Amino acid sequence: MAAAVATPTGLLKLPPSYAPPPSPSPHLPGTSYGRRSRRRPGLCRRGAPLLAVAAGEVSYTEPEEALLEALVGVQGRGRAVAPRQLQEVESAVQTLEALEGVPDPTSSDLIEGSWKLIFTTRPGTASPIQRTFVGVDSFRVFQEVYLRTDDPRVVNVVKFSETVGELAVQAEATIKDGKRILFRFDRAAFAFKFLPFKVPYPVPFRLLGDEAKGWLDTTYLSRSGNIRISRGNKGTTFVLQKSADPRQMLLSAISAGTGVKEAIDDLTLSKKGVVVDMNTLAGEWQLLWASQSESGGGSWSSVASAGLKDFQTINEDGQLKNLVNPFPGVSLSARGNICKTGNNNNTFSVSMNEGVIQVGGIQFPLETGGEFVMEILYIDNKIRISSLNQYKLVHLRIVNKT
Repeated sequence: MAAAVATPTGLLKLPPSYAPPPSPSPHLPGTSYGRRSRRRPGLCRRGAPLLAVAAGEVSYTEPEEALLEALVGVQGRGRAVAPRQLQEVESAVQTLEALEGVPDPTSSDLIEGSWKLIFTTRPGTASPIQRTFVGVDSFRVFQEVYLRTDDPRVVNVVKFSETVGELAVQAEATIKDGKRILFRFDRAAFAFKFLPFKVPYPVPFRLLGDEAKGWLDTTYLSRSGNIRISRGNKGTTFVLQKSADPRQMLLSAISAGTGVKEAIDDLTLSKKGVVVDMNTLAGEWQLLWASQSESGGGSWSSVASAGLKDFQTINEDGQLKNLVNPFPGVSLSARGNICKTGNNNNTFSVSMNEGVIQVGGIQFPLETGGEFVMEILYIDNKIRISSLNQYKLVHLRIVNKT
């Protein structure tokens, strides 16, 4: 009988006899960072309900919060999104557009400045720049709007990294009415950190004629000036934000593979009065990041590209299941129990006790074991940050209570 150690992160430590080829995915060892728990799993007690979760200091209306909530976990600013989540985003966008935001947004000073793109639809008519750069999570995309100057402009900026540089695509801008901005692209250039000069973007805008022209309607501008929804002449919808949600900043950092620990600190410091119980934890979770993998370059994008996704299912009754699909046709699962260790903290005892390796239609039993202590540092409807010893884990909730 094969033996393995299952960890509460959802990954299994395989026995020496099972040696699959290496993978670029994050690797979490079994018991090397779990503290032994002396509390028996059968002594689980329910804690107090979730009192409050703060996603940041910026104030949003309930419909705005619904949009931001729907966008958490969307990859590539809309490049990869499940149909159900896309419906939630579209519904939230339509709700805000039907409400009264800032009237005549093009006449408001709130539209001025730099906006970070957090979501866009991607129709077949999208521009080459949009198709090439916008869907890359590791790039940051901004739109700068300057309408009250001698040279009104809309500038689309793609920041590759702090060490590489950026691409800026500029357009002359004219206000047509309270919602619409007319624009004509006229110049673009790469600004690389390692070159003392700019490199022109190879598009002859002057020769494109009407193809270089377009319009942008602002269909919603929040009264706080933090959220803007715009629709372009090619049928594209854009959702932009000035003050980024700490959760989106964390997911962006995970995708880029840098600054994750700092983003975690910012998010965990924003929580207020959070008390976690089994009702809060219940659901299906996907592991996005583990601190142990940071030095090895592991990120959400590298895990997805390798086809290795780690899932964890927690039931309200304390049953826990970890499922890993390291290779096509191969799955590893481990089952155990999780319970709270007290009513006044967010610490849980995890005990793993059985497991299975499935190759095709054949199953092989695994002897799993291990007891751990897990502390919840932050949790809301979409994100969970936990700590095992000195290591931190980030999970994304993909299904609510099971």
